[in-house]
Amino acid sequence: MKLMSGYKKQCIYILIGLVALLFPFLKTSYFMLAFLGGAVLFSTITPRSTIFNFLARESDIKAGKLLGFIQLFFIMAILLMISLILGDNKLPIFIIGAAFAITTFGDGVADVINILDKEKQSNIQSNIKFYSAKSSIVFLISGSACAFLAGAWISGFTLPVPYGMLFFLAVVGAITGALLESITMTDDNIVIPFGSAMVMWLFYTFGYNVDTIYLMQALVFSFVLGYLAYRARIADISAMLSATLFGVVIIISSDVRWFFILLTFFFLGSLFTHYKYNYKLAQGTAERKGGVRGYKNVFSNSLAALSLAVAYGIFPSHGQILMSAYLGSVATACGDTLASEIGETFRGEPRMITTFKKVKAGTDGAISILGEEAAFFGSGAIALLAYLLIQNDSGLAIAVAAGGFIGTNIDSVLGATLQQKGHLSNNGVNLLATISGAIISGILYYSMGS
Repeated sequence: MKLMSGYKKQCIYILIGLVALLFPFLKTSYFMLAFLGGAVLFSTITPRSTIFNFLARESDIKAGKLLGFIQLFFIMAILLMISLILGDNKLPIFIIGAAFAITTFGDGVADVINILDKEKQSNIQSNIKFYSAKSSIVFLISGSACAFLAGAWISGFTLPVPYGMLFFLAVVGAITGALLESITMTDDNIVIPFGSAMVMWLFYTFGYNVDTIYLMQALVFSFVLGYLAYRARIADISAMLSATLFGVVIIISSDVRWFFILLTFFFLGSLFTHYKYNYKLAQGTAERKGGVRGYKNVFSNSLAALSLAVAYGIFPSHGQILMSAYLGSVATACGDTLASEIGETFRGEPRMITTFKKVKAGTDGAISILGEEAAFFGSGAIALLAYLLIQNDSGLAIAVAAGGFIGTNIDSVLGATLQQKGHLSNNGVNLLATISGAIISGILYYSMGS
């Protein structure tokens, strides 16, 4: 009975997504006021009322109010207000409708799967958020399909958009929504519609119009590789979805070989994370969760590369410099990861990079001969792949290897200073280091060319 009740309530939530079909027929201002009024109305419904018992899902019951509906309607009012301020030609209404569909249909159908799976897992507490790789796949499929249909329906009446662009926006929006759903414990109905809308808006502004078959190939390829990493316990669900998002965007913006080089970094990083893992565990320096990577690791090590790949697609005239910078950021990430994972097995005492005083293994900013050799190996491996797969240019390989090695040591300097003082987290250090490595490789390659 409890299962059927949760199922029915989730279906009601899903059906609310049909409101998006009305978007072309009324003014944006009317919908903004309607959603805002709906948020206010839902906030007045008390747990004692019949309507609350009829609509409240598990999270609403815990909050003591229809929090999901309040958040969804409020954030939709905000998005519509932004569209009104900027103009429909800047933030088209079809993007907001697609984000609404992703949240209601995509997240809603995924939650139905989660309800069914949760009932089978007797050891899971009822107040613990539960999601799985299966529900993420369902989210991607249902979210992409419904976002595309909603976007095509709305744009057909308002602002005609090529189907290739619509489908690409629907896919990246759904992947973003699924990723946000996997990393948020609460407030899904705020972060999913807003996050997916912002990502779709970003790529709409860039004018992406992708061949549907090529996009599907990129999506399947990226997701399968991410799923295999999840099954191999290299990545968790959030990292799997992050890799899928990064893979689709990088392949579409540049070339599948660029993504292959990024994957090489993750493969080497995972391989050496498990290198002498028990020894590192005994020393207290091993990666947590058995070395399984999460979305924070993916983003901190790859966000610079993603941005450069997107820039490569938008500014092809600067392609060579952007390519060298992309490779330099990946080389830095690879060099840094290998320096940490291999360097932590150094039997002697490492030294602080800023003072050269002996410190305990695993200390932020500590370096060793073994770690420096590993950094050179990691950045050199990416440089070699760049030479073999991207461009047979020794100057490019040298710039990438040098940028990666220097960037790795910049990571150590940041760790010894800003991270130790609490100004940066490890993820923040990784991000700044990969940006530094990208800049250095770009400058070196440009200097060699000129």
